[in-house]
Amino acid sequence: MLPLLRILAPSSAVVSLLALALVGSLDRALPAASATEPPAEAPAHTPDPGVLAQVAEAQVAEAPAADAVTACPSGMVLVEGDYCPKVEQKCLRWLDGQKGRFGGFRCAEYAPSRCLSAERRPMRYCIDRDEHTRQGESLPDNHASLRIAEKTCAAEGKRACRESEWNFACEGPEMRPYPYGFQRDASACNADRADLTTPEGKLIDHRAPPGSHPRCVSPFGVRDMAGNLEEMVARDRPGPTEPAMKGAYWQPSRNHCRAAQTKHDAWYHGAETGFRCCADAPAR
Repeated sequence: MLPLLRILAPSSAVVSLLALALVGSLDRALPAASATEPPAEAPAHTPDPGVLAQVAEAQVAEAPAADAVTACPSGMVLVEGDYCPKVEQKCLRWLDGQKGRFGGFRCAEYAPSRCLSAERRPMRYCIDRDEHTRQGESLPDNHASLRIAEKTCAAEGKRACRESEWNFACEGPEMRPYPYGFQRDASACNADRADLTTPEGKLIDHRAPPGSHPRCVSPFGVRDMAGNLEEMVARDRPGPTEPAMKGAYWQPSRNHCRAAQTKHDAWYHGAETGFRCCADAPAR
């Protein structure tokens, strides 16, 4: 964007030059979005044309900051700051109370988060802006295990994200419970769907294209970290790599940044599982 200039008694020539410069800046093309190839097959799905129309708008409105573009590979966002390993997030009001099928799962409003760790951990890395989507496809990959995520990311010169990296990219320095804030908004992300299964009990595929929910964006500009797909990450612990599933896909569930499903092994995959990749940020 051109800097604002204060000009006293401008001549007609100066005004003309400024007008030409402004027109030229509006004609600059936006960079094309990058795409990568995953190894797993995804079932055919035709997204709503209205949803696809929102994607282009979201790509412009939620473009990463300039330093993220220059510091990280195309399609990735720079995450930098001090991460709190242990956080207190107090729910002020439950959406469904604390009993019943979803009781104690969906918090309608959180109090400001509080860091309980003695020290915060400096972090600087790159993370995919969107869930991994194969070239030529409009929907992010599903049926992905942690092993598939590791193999695919490595083939692209990246790696599977650590749980702490995923957390920080989702919540930002404020330690937001939801990527968009402290109050749950069922319309912000692809979550809180009630129509989950067919009459035969099969999970319905409700994946949405990357960027189709413009308000589902983290403080760092990472998209769709609540809902859409449960993303495979590696837990922060020594020994063999163990998976955690983050985001809670499109069902009415916790869907907050610190929530994790850890009951499956590194080979588990389903219609609801996906991933995104991380990478070390270049030295300053």
